[in-house]
This record gives sequence, C-alpha cells and structure tokens, in this order.
Amino acid sequence: MKQPTLKTNEFDSNLYRKRIQKIQKKLKSGEILIVFAANHKIRNRDVEYKFRQNSDFYYLTGIKEEDSIFILTSVAAGMFCLPKDKEKEIWTGIRLGKDQIKSMLGLDFTYDLSDWDKQKSAILLGNHTLYYFFGENPDRDRELLTECKTLSERAREGKFGPHRIEHPYFLHEERLTKSKEEIQILKNAAEITKFGHMRIMRESKPGMYEYELEALLEQEYLKYGSIGGGYGHIVASGKNACILHYVNNDEKLLDGDLVLVDSGAEWNYYTADVTRVFPVGKRFSEPQKTVYEVVLYAQKNAIRQSVVSVPFNEVHEKTVRFLADCLREMGFLKGSLDEILEKETYKKFYMHRTGHYLGMDVHDVGRYYLDGKSRPLKDGQVVTVEPGLYFDPTDESIPKEFRGIGIRIEDDILINGKDPINLTEFIPKEISEIEALKL
Repeated sequence: MKQPTLKTNEFDSNLYRKRIQKIQKKLKSGEILIVFAANHKIRNRDVEYKFRQNSDFYYLTGIKEEDSIFILTSVAAGMFCLPKDKEKEIWTGIRLGKDQIKSMLGLDFTYDLSDWDKQKSAILLGNHTLYYFFGENPDRDRELLTECKTLSERAREGKFGPHRIEHPYFLHEERLTKSKEEIQILKNAAEITKFGHMRIMRESKPGMYEYELEALLEQEYLKYGSIGGGYGHIVASGKNACILHYVNNDEKLLDGDLVLVDSGAEWNYYTADVTRVFPVGKRFSEPQKTVYEVVLYAQKNAIRQSVVSVPFNEVHEKTVRFLADCLREMGFLKGSLDEILEKETYKKFYMHRTGHYLGMDVHDVGRYYLDGKSRPLKDGQVVTVEPGLYFDPTDESIPKEFRGIGIRIEDDILINGKDPINLTEFIPKEISEIEALKL
C-alpha cells in the first residue's frame, strides 16, 4: 500500500487561518469564545496516557501542545501557550512558543501560559457573552464562573464581564459538514482500516486470543501512519459479540464461533468506524448465515436511504421496522408488527441506534434534532450505518443454535445528494468474500 498522500506532520497554516476567520465572523461585538486544549491525563502514579489534543482546539488551530488556551472575539484572535523552556524541552520535546504560534496562525496576540491568571480578567472584560464548552472540566468551570462573578461586582466602575455562558454550537455546526480536505483524510483513515480488518479476517484461527487480533489491527494502523485506533478496539468472539462495548479482548477463539470486530484507524485526527463479523474457522454455520444475511440486507437498505433531506432518525425507524418484521417471521418475536414496535419487544435483539455522526470524534459533534424534529441529512455529513442483531446466550427461549450469535455490520457513509458514498465499501462484508479470504 502507498502511504497516504497527506502527511501527518504537515501544518497548513492557511487552512487554520481560514477556519479561525470563519468562526470569528459568527461572533458579534461583546461575544468571546474560549477553547481550552487538552491536558495530559494520568494513567497511574506518574505515568501519563498518550496525549491526544482536544478536537475542537485542534480543528481551529492545528496546535498539538497541551494546556493552551485559544481566545476569539469579533475583532481579535489570540492564544496562551507553553513557553519555550530548554530544560523541559530536553525531557518532553520541542515547544513552538508564543512567537512561532503567533506567526503560524496570524494571531493578534499570544502570551505564555503563565500569564493567564493575570490576563484573564482583561480578556473577559467588556464582553457580555462567553462561549465555552461548559461541563467538560469542573476546575475550569469554577475558574471562569468566579472570574465572571468578580467582574460583575465592578458595575459601579462602569465595567462588566460575561453575564451569560453559552455552548459554542456554531463551532460544532462547522465541524458537522466536512470539507474536501476532511473527506480525503477520512478516506485515508478508511483505507488504513481496510488493511487491519482484512488481515485479521485472513489470519484468525482457532486457538488464538482476541488480543492477538487486536495487536494485528494496531500493527497495521501504525504501519501506515495512523496513531492507532480512534477508539478502543472491540474484538468480541462467540457470545462476547452480544456485549455491545466489549473491550476485554482476552478470550480464546473457538472453532465454530464468529468474531465481531468494531475498529477504525485514526489518521490526522479523523477516525474511521467499521464493524465486520467473520468466522474463526473457514465457514459460517447455517444459523450464523441466516442472521448475517438479515443484518446485511438491513444495512444495505439503510445506506440507500441515507440521502439528502431524509431525517436522520427516519433511517433508524425504517431499519427497526424491517428487523422487527424479520424477527417476527423467524419466530423470535410474537404478535403483530405494530404490537412489536409499540411495545418495543424488538429491543431484546436490537437495542442500539442505526448510526451516528463521524469525523474527528467517533461519535462526532452536531445536533441530531432541530426545533424538536429529527434533522434532515445534508451534503458533506459523514454518518455510520450499523444495524445489528444479538441473541442472548443465556436466554433459553431462543433456539440453542442461535444463542450467542451477535452480528453488527458498519460502514462510513458520506452524504452526497441522492447517491450516498460508502467510504469503507472496499472492506469485505459479503459472506462469499469473507469465506474466500479464509481459504
């Protein structure tokens, strides 16, 4: 495979300057947006998790350094960032510093992070509305609320600070619709993901462990420039596939079982999200084929329905109706279809949604409802389509040959007029394709 055409270490200053300017135009006089970079998180004692920048902060600035603070008003843009420090850089890497960041992004001002405490009052002063992602960091929440309260007590001096805090919904609305550059990055993530999924389909065999497949996935992702999975790998064999967010990945693969793998590579801060199911051995059993074909048909149908102007929830509702009717015809559910839907007895077998937004975050930002109604799909959005059926291994009312079967099939779909584009269609999902890889 060729390396993706974009390199992860390239910095496109023009891209981030345009994004900043676009968001800036949405701010009125007296409004201020503050976005905090991510902090390092402790794994145990003095060991940190691998750092990953806050998606909103990275989307606007492209800066990967921790603890920075981005400031934007209708007339100015600036940042507080880590200072240049030779001694610390020896231990943890070279820092950009305020001068370089100012030049890279064309900012109006930059300060060392140590100046935040003495500058934050002046930064907030004279602004009546603070746009800020409230609730993500309680310490930051308290800090900003305290500062706003302190400024409000200076009214007799003719001064004021924010008296209203709002969620920066407009930033997430920008992230919801993907640019050509973002779509290309998602395609690269999908291409890398393909190699991971196809490798484990080929190499899985009885006696291996789930974590061995996880390791193969990670190896393929890293080999092609990904930082790894964009979320925790789900490698669920046998009855574990009936646990939706199974992450233990520590059981032995048994002949006759299926493996459900939900995993996507993250490349340049955008992640794929793909689920495939394949036999540990060489063939699907007849009960496994029966369930698989139902889910596959439902998934293909849902992809066809994922077109411009269709309400997002409508795709889910039609998928539920189809799967419920199939379960009724197969004898797993009793009563009329309307009764099954009204009483939601189908949730015994299908308990999750049919999809979600995808982008920088696996469950990406953006509102699903507007004015109380399901939001229509729009060109440039990327969504997952992932119906499934799960047969409780402990439920004795289910025929024994079906117990413990868990099937979910998931692809990443670009909304494109009336012709949805499957970004992950080249990852095998037909039974004949999967079994051919096992030969």
